[in-house]
Amino acid sequence: MFRYEYTTTTFLLLFLFCPMVMSLLSRNQTKTMINLSNHLNVSDWNTNNKDSNPCTWNGVTCDISNSSVIKIVLSGSSLSSQSLPLLCKIETLQDIDVSNNHLSYIPNEFIDACGNIESLKLLNFSGNVLTDFLPTFHGFDALESLDMSFNDLKGSIYLQLDEMVSLKFLNLSNNNFTGKLPTNLGSSMVLEQLVLSNNGFEGTIPHQILSYKNLTVIDFMANNLSGSIPFNIGNLSKLEILSLSSNRLSGEIPMSLMNITTLVRFAANLNTFTGAVPLGSTKFLKNLDLSYNNLSESIPEGLLSPSQLVLVDLSYNKLQGHVPKNISPSLVRLRLGGNLLTGEVPSLSCEAGHNLTYMELENNQLTGLIPPGLGSCRKLALLNLADNELTGALPSELGNLNNLQVLKVQMNKLNGTIPIQISQLVKLSILNLSKNSLDGPIPSDVSSMANLTVLDLQGNSLNGSIPSSIGNLGKILEIQLGENQLSGAIPQMSSSLQIALNLSRNHFSGNIPTSFGDLVNLEVLDLSNNNFSGEIPQSLTRMAALTQLQLSNNKLSGDLPLFGSYVKIDISGTHVTNNSNVSPNNSPTEEKNGKSVVVAVLIAIAAAIFVVGLVTLLVVTISRHYCSVNDQRVQSSEGENLDLPQVIKSNLLTPNGIHRSNIDFSKAMEAVAKTSNVTLKTKFSTYYKAVMPSGSIYFAKKLNWCDKIFPVNSIDKFGRELEVLAKLNNSNVMVPLAYIVSTNNAYILYEFVSNGSLFDALHGSMENSLDWASRYSIAVGVAQGLSFLHGFASGPILLLDLSSKSIMLKSLKEPLVGDIEHYKVIDPSKSTGSFSAVAGSVGYIPPEYAYTMRVTMAGNIYSFGVILLELLTGKPAVTEGTELVKWVSRNSRNQDFILDSNVSRTSQAVRNQMLAILEIALVCVSTSPETRPKMKTVLRMLLNAR
Repeated sequence: MFRYEYTTTTFLLLFLFCPMVMSLLSRNQTKTMINLSNHLNVSDWNTNNKDSNPCTWNGVTCDISNSSVIKIVLSGSSLSSQSLPLLCKIETLQDIDVSNNHLSYIPNEFIDACGNIESLKLLNFSGNVLTDFLPTFHGFDALESLDMSFNDLKGSIYLQLDEMVSLKFLNLSNNNFTGKLPTNLGSSMVLEQLVLSNNGFEGTIPHQILSYKNLTVIDFMANNLSGSIPFNIGNLSKLEILSLSSNRLSGEIPMSLMNITTLVRFAANLNTFTGAVPLGSTKFLKNLDLSYNNLSESIPEGLLSPSQLVLVDLSYNKLQGHVPKNISPSLVRLRLGGNLLTGEVPSLSCEAGHNLTYMELENNQLTGLIPPGLGSCRKLALLNLADNELTGALPSELGNLNNLQVLKVQMNKLNGTIPIQISQLVKLSILNLSKNSLDGPIPSDVSSMANLTVLDLQGNSLNGSIPSSIGNLGKILEIQLGENQLSGAIPQMSSSLQIALNLSRNHFSGNIPTSFGDLVNLEVLDLSNNNFSGEIPQSLTRMAALTQLQLSNNKLSGDLPLFGSYVKIDISGTHVTNNSNVSPNNSPTEEKNGKSVVVAVLIAIAAAIFVVGLVTLLVVTISRHYCSVNDQRVQSSEGENLDLPQVIKSNLLTPNGIHRSNIDFSKAMEAVAKTSNVTLKTKFSTYYKAVMPSGSIYFAKKLNWCDKIFPVNSIDKFGRELEVLAKLNNSNVMVPLAYIVSTNNAYILYEFVSNGSLFDALHGSMENSLDWASRYSIAVGVAQGLSFLHGFASGPILLLDLSSKSIMLKSLKEPLVGDIEHYKVIDPSKSTGSFSAVAGSVGYIPPEYAYTMRVTMAGNIYSFGVILLELLTGKPAVTEGTELVKWVSRNSRNQDFILDSNVSRTSQAVRNQMLAILEIALVCVSTSPETRPKMKTVLRMLLNAR
């Protein structure tokens, strides 16, 4: 009996699965696929074997019986537009995915042929370089999904999609469409998802959109839409996501939205909405973002209490009244900063299961104590109560927040001592208690916070000495202890310091510690306004990354050691003698006529000693690789010659015949052997002026940190990356023309720009040369360049170090975004220091880089925001001993004080435009990466501020 059942079951299974095993693709379709493979030259399609089954090829899907091809995915396969019509010969296709290629147009033959495929349901053209108008889709009766996102399509949309009677999903985001929002999106009105974000659509939201009753997703983010939200938008009863962020919408938020029971996410930030936050806004929502509007009145009491609520962002409005006390245990992020809220911080009791992770109430008018109950919110990773009027002591219960990464309570009225329990916050990355009235000593167990990257205690009344254990903070990037009453011996500091060490305005005395010379990665050292005496240690010249040295108002004497020309030094209020040919703030000065031979000889001897010292340092530190961290250092001695680098490989990248005939690699190597040819030094590069035999001039740029670039391991990979960049075509982007790889360095050649960098124009030799028209033009030009780089077809090109030094000026109104190759050819993970300091210059580094450990588009937006602030204020990225972003935030209530008076007083129209740009800059430098707009949006906002 058992044998009979077993045999029967076996035959039954064979019978059922036989069609799957035996059915094969028809000979005609197999032949078509092989011909298609030969024409398309797809490397993953193996056609060498005549019996090869196309159903087994990568990116090819057949039906369950293997008798018909139903899906072809050729994403990232280097297809050409001419080859597209060949796909339409497969008449059984349901899905065609040709995303992420370099398709520049869609042939009419493709539309005609594929439009007749009765089974075709999906077309994906996203991530190409389509530049024409949207084609009219004749036929395509069965098409349900059309994705044309991330291209450069332009023009208006009228009836091009109206014949697509089955269309359910439409994504046209990240293009250049203009005109009114399209309303003819398939006559059968079955559309479910409509994504039109990051375009140039304008006008109001049309009421016709409300006729598409099946809509579940509407994304109109980052356009130029104006007017109000249709009052009867609540009729879209299936709507789940509504994104209207980054437009110019106004009026009040309609109450009918609150009736949509399916709505889980509503984002309308970065508009000009007014009125109150509607009562019941969060009854069904999980995510609500109305930040950066003009909402007023108080926050409804029950707004934060619904059980499904996850995120609420009402920051930077004009909201008044108290923070609601009832906060849902499901709430993960609460952002109410930048309002006019009063009363106390809610006293929470976060029992088990409470998910509050981010709480941001900064820049309000909150009073009272910091509730000790916050210590029970064990999931808190970020607590920001800065810039309020909080009083009393810092609760010791905060030491229980073992997941806390960021604690900001600066600019309040806190007093008492820093509780020792703060040292228990082992995951803490940023601790900012500055600008309060705290006293007593710095906790001796500060080294327990092993992940600390920023320690800011300046502007208090702290006393005693700096704990010796502070040198054990292995990840620390910045220490701000200025404006206190500290004294005693200064301990050895951690070599990880890279942003700033500020000990100014304290009671330190005695000699400046020679151990500061070991801080080779530190960019800013501020020892001003103390009682230091004796000479400035020669060891400080070993600080290879130093850009600012503040020594003013001390009892120092002796001679000023010879620092690099890029180091800004302030020795005012001291007895230090400057015998170099460099002025105290290190801007070059002309030598006086008749300068004595004796002085010249002394300077030459000093320079020689300096060079010998540097060479010794290089020998000591070179053991890890051919080159060292000291590549960052640029000798300032005039006319100093180095050995000619031994060239391993050189290659021309440009197709331009003039450049190809003018570039002489041997002359370029002669130029980089003379430090007198140095014109600029940035975080990762040193620019040399290279004059060719023809008289043409080029930049020969040496890549510093050469132990972290590809040539060490793969010259070919280095060359391939540069070849891609050399093909970029944008008037605001600086592209490479050639490269040279030597035994210990890599060099890239560019067109020479005689006007220097934006830094020079704002803060250097060309200071005060830019009027507002020039500054505005530069802002728009940089935004255009970055928008182009971020929207690159094969993936965004990010900037590892975006600063005013990496922006070159073709003219006083035409910028070039430079250093675009760093992200491609430098590997920050090979740095011995912290990633966040590798990825950027001091003052431009986004705060999240300290813990995300990756370069992002949002990070580039932050750096661009700092550049906007430089253009608006005329101040450098680090000003008055602190980062410009913090300085602007500190003075945010006095906008006239923030703006550069040299240009803001020109006219009321100029002032108004500057204030409009200031709003854009503040959005760009938002602490939260999620709230920063995309670069395309920033560009549009800048253009709208004309």
